[in-house]
Amino acid sequence: MSWQPELEELRERERQARALGGADKVKRQHDAGKLTIRERIDGLVDKASFHEIGAIAGKAEYDAAGNLKELVPSNCVMGRAQIDGRPVVVVGDDFTVRGGSADATIREKPLMAEQMAHDFRLPIVRIIEGSGGGGSVKTIETTGRANLPGRVGSNLPYYYTTTNLGLVPVVALGLGSVAGLGAARMAASHYSVMTKETSALFVAGPPVVNALGQQQLDRFELGGWEIQTRCGAVDHAVDTEEEAFKATGRFLSYLPSSVYEVAPRGQQTDDPERREEFLFEAIPRNTRQVYKMRPIVEAVVDKGSFFEMGRMFGRGIITGFARIDGLSVAVMASDPFFYGGAWTADACDKIIRFVDLAETFHLPIVYLCDCPGFHIGLEAEKAATIRKGVRAMAAVNQSTVPWCTFLVRNVFGVAGAVNQPSGRYAWLSARWGSLPLEGGIEAAYRAEIDAAPDRQAKMAEIEERLQKLRSPFRTAETFWIEEIIDPRDTRKLAVEFACLAEKLRIPGESKFCMRP
Repeated sequence: MSWQPELEELRERERQARALGGADKVKRQHDAGKLTIRERIDGLVDKASFHEIGAIAGKAEYDAAGNLKELVPSNCVMGRAQIDGRPVVVVGDDFTVRGGSADATIREKPLMAEQMAHDFRLPIVRIIEGSGGGGSVKTIETTGRANLPGRVGSNLPYYYTTTNLGLVPVVALGLGSVAGLGAARMAASHYSVMTKETSALFVAGPPVVNALGQQQLDRFELGGWEIQTRCGAVDHAVDTEEEAFKATGRFLSYLPSSVYEVAPRGQQTDDPERREEFLFEAIPRNTRQVYKMRPIVEAVVDKGSFFEMGRMFGRGIITGFARIDGLSVAVMASDPFFYGGAWTADACDKIIRFVDLAETFHLPIVYLCDCPGFHIGLEAEKAATIRKGVRAMAAVNQSTVPWCTFLVRNVFGVAGAVNQPSGRYAWLSARWGSLPLEGGIEAAYRAEIDAAPDRQAKMAEIEERLQKLRSPFRTAETFWIEEIIDPRDTRKLAVEFACLAEKLRIPGESKFCMRP
């Protein structure tokens, strides 16, 4: 006697599970311009690599004889797969079953995904659409009680969701409406992506917000991609789900599978001796004239390797991953198009998170610095810029990964001092001081200026005198700056740094790991 009847029942249950919430709900998902969870997983991972776990878990209905009539699967699909040949854990919400709400799932499934990533030291990708928390208001009626947040035995999902940030790469893709715990799972990631036309993210959705009489907003007005990327809640927004899948693979390619490894070296396809001539004139002599930093970054790192994150938030600072001679590095660069590159409160938050990310996964940091100091003024004071700035300073000073800093133009004030001297070079265009001369001369030399018959002529005379004294060569005479370089030599020195830093990468848990 064989086990054919049981095998046939297993295959029937699997068939019903693959049907998700039914043909009508699948059509509704497609009509909204969205893929189903199974289509998303197929698009994200290597072909035929997904090994599903708990596929037939769900809510079953039986006839009078005890035979299966219908199986509505849990709206969480999870398992192991590969992305570019690397093992990962994938967990996703199925919006076709109760809109991704927790009262249609089995809590152990998303918990097992997080625990599996933790225990096997694998990156985890969360595909999020729905609330994924304590369920809807209707849950009160279906369970006969109200949920107590933090009730006995309920904190394990929260534990692994945040603990994994210090152990394995975590990516979150918001591909529809994401609320409540789903929104928290988005934020508790190293890298998060939304789709522009189909996703929105919020603590509570428009029905709740509107019912409270606060505002009358639709889901995009409340939590669309422009809002969430500009406030820093989400790192990136793309036009299609396919782009989100590609961004996921690229992000993971720069990182080790866990903190107990180091990032693998990629192909060495770019000349380590490459010199870009435009760098010699990239910085204008007119200190009030801005310039584009991103082409400078691209000229220093391996061609085509720069992967920017958080572009719309804290815009005075550019952050991202890159490769230098095939080695993964974290890149931080000033952007003078926004507040002249000054550190705003938002930029400080961005720096803290990014430095902690690099520290967590042992990535050396290359910093292209043009920092005139902290952002000043009434709005800066209201935003507690100095407190956030000191937190950013602490994040940099407490980091143990190697740093290489290129002083490109401005280096002023307390914020300007936040660079590691272990590998530091000044461009010919660099200038520095406690304060910029502009605006400081009148305050420091008020009596002399007031006594002069021509105020403007006297100020110009003082400025010319001070500019000569402020020459970077005078600083180099006293060895207050280690080295002044031709900007065209920047890549060669960055390659040397990356190769020196390679052997300093120490696997293991970091003392200061990343928090959301």
